[in-house]
Amino acid sequence: MARPRAVAGRAREVAARLATRYPGGARELCALRHGSPYELLAATILSAQCTDERVNVVTPVLFGRFPAVEDLAVADPAEVESIVRSTGFFRAKTASLVAMAAGIVDRFGGAVPVALEELVTLPGVGRKTANVVRSVGFGEPGLPVDTHVGRLSLRLGLTTERDPVKVERDLCNLLPEPEWGAFSIRLILLGRELCTARRPKCDRCPLADICPSAALAPPPPARRPRSGEGR
Repeated sequence: MARPRAVAGRAREVAARLATRYPGGARELCALRHGSPYELLAATILSAQCTDERVNVVTPVLFGRFPAVEDLAVADPAEVESIVRSTGFFRAKTASLVAMAAGIVDRFGGAVPVALEELVTLPGVGRKTANVVRSVGFGEPGLPVDTHVGRLSLRLGLTTERDPVKVERDLCNLLPEPEWGAFSIRLILLGRELCTARRPKCDRCPLADICPSAALAPPPPARRPRSGEGR
């Protein structure tokens, strides 16, 4: 097909193709296992500099011990640290988890707030985490921008910005609100699978024919012949 000339047209085509490759809504696509906005918020805080797989090992223990936000708000930090140690930066994460829970109890009556402006006032909750909770936990508009989303958005020519807030703004202006959360996760999945930072696999990417950066990517390394080949 012809390459979309306008950025808006490219964004729509990217969104459509990624929806085919990675079907489902934001909640279905999210790899963090959770049963409530509280659990999702805690899991997202733990996911910083840690794999989703490791977080999913830790959170059943954490939520088994502290099933409600009120429980975590009064938790012994030493006990929380022992549970989340394997996720890395466990002291800082523990401090954020306990303070986040206390903030929800003290200022929001024990219910995780929905508004972005309120979520980001909680300890350990930045704009990216707040958008995860909004889009995945509440089904509200939210477009989290992590390193994958920022990198792929630049490569695809959907933004010229590197600041996450500005990238979020540009992407949100290109797509309908109901698509924001799932689109972000699909970019993350593509970034992990094919559009990696060092050597993108453009020869296998479903977006290569409409990606402005595909022609600039280095070719895949030549396959070495196996012993006995060509004889």
